[in-house]
Amino acid sequence: MTRVAAIDCGTNSIRLLIAEPNGSGGLKDLGRWLEIVRLGQGVDASGEFHPDALQRTFAAAESYAELIKKADVPAEKVHFVATSATRDVKNRESFFAGIEERLGVLPDVISGETEARLSFLGVLSRVKPQGEPVLVMDIGGGSTELITGSADGDMDSAISLDIGSVRITERFLKQNPAADDDLERATAYIDDLLAGSAVDFSSIGTWIGVAGTATTLAGVYLELERYDPERVHGSRIPVPAIEELLHRLAGMTVDEIRALPAMHPGRADVITGGALVESRIGARLNVSDLIVSESDILDGIALELMGR
Repeated sequence: MTRVAAIDCGTNSIRLLIAEPNGSGGLKDLGRWLEIVRLGQGVDASGEFHPDALQRTFAAAESYAELIKKADVPAEKVHFVATSATRDVKNRESFFAGIEERLGVLPDVISGETEARLSFLGVLSRVKPQGEPVLVMDIGGGSTELITGSADGDMDSAISLDIGSVRITERFLKQNPAADDDLERATAYIDDLLAGSAVDFSSIGTWIGVAGTATTLAGVYLELERYDPERVHGSRIPVPAIEELLHRLAGMTVDEIRALPAMHPGRADVITGGALVESRIGARLNVSDLIVSESDILDGIALELMGR
């Protein structure tokens, strides 16, 4: 049975999924891993990868190479996808060379549209919407993808906006607790991009959130003693509760946020920015809650590797 390895390298984290077919057209997870490497550190200001960020990413790639080798995944079934941060930088050849040296594959710098399609495919492989159209929200470190489509998986539109958690934090939220005027400026910036996105938010029937901001906020909302992906997947956060989470986090120091039981320590300093993006999207919708999904672009990459 052919195993596959899907790697998603974004602005904030690098993640690995090793899986095999489950016999019914889906995936059987053999393991999921996440490292916060902050590859996009300073990219918004400098336009280049910071040497420290590259070294953190390369170290994670080395550990993933060992996991892939132990799982006996053939080289042709390894796909390394790079997203927002890598599309923006001048020195990405150094990144390419370092990843190829450690993993034996070149990063595939995918377009925002391809990123959206893979995310939509991955989400709907494990989440069944209750109303249409479906909006899948993927808040990354550098950008946020907004994907709309049918419950059957047909994608209608995909928009990528420069309002990721790291980008918003570095540009606007320079202190914790967040200053009111900084929050106001960040809110105005986010609202302006959402208003110009051409997404018909008022018509959405199901809202699904994927990736670190949505899953982390779900863990905090559920008051988990430790992060539990099985409890997070399929959970629902009422829209008013997202606003409450934002105000709670905005009033905390980074150390206080990091001490929350379900909080990944590497997300503590940017989660307020992510929560702000999530709350501003929620404010435009007529749905009652956000469905949180652990399945995302990694699942879409893995399914494509299997020929789906």
